[in-house]
Formats: sequence, C-alpha cells, structure tokens
Amino acid sequence: MEEIGILALLEAKPGKGPDLHALLKSAREAAVAEQGTVNWFAFQISDTTYGIFDTFVDEDARIAHINGEIPKALAAHGDEILAKDPDINTVDIVAMK
Repeated sequence: MEEIGILALLEAKPGKGPDLHALLKSAREAAVAEQGTVNWFAFQISDTTYGIFDTFVDEDARIAHINGEIPKALAAHGDEILAKDPDINTVDIVAMK
C-alpha cells in the first residue's frame, strides 16, 4: 500500500481555466513515465480551481516527482495561467481501498 502522497491545489487566473485544464491533461504522459508514481489524478473543482493528487512507492519517488516534469511545466506557464502559487501539501495516507 502506498503510504505517502501529494495534494496540490491550483487556482487559474480568470479566463485561464481552460488553459490550466489542457496543461493538466497533457501532464498525464509525464506522470505515466514516472516509475515511482503509483496513482496520479488531476481534477477540476470549479471554473478556476483545479487539483492534483498523487501517491508514491516511497519518499525517493515523491522527491523525484517534485523535481520532475509536471512541476517544471507548471512553473514555465504559471505566470500566464495561475492566479497564485500552487498550494502543495505532502500527505500521509491513512486508509485506502
């Protein structure tokens, strides 16, 4: 069972929700390529609020993800589409099905 993860909440600038949606959708390939990322979910809460939830095999995999392609893509486009810096939280998984 994966015991660690990341929960990131992202807020798009007004009118930039579709751009953030497309960026997250395209990020799936990078997540699939990460050996230590077990689960990766990108989700939409509202027109401007999105999130990412991932689980990892171990801390090294989580660190590799934090330093990987998805955060780099968000940083490269952040100024144009994000209203503020992402709210990124490392989490411990208590239970799962």
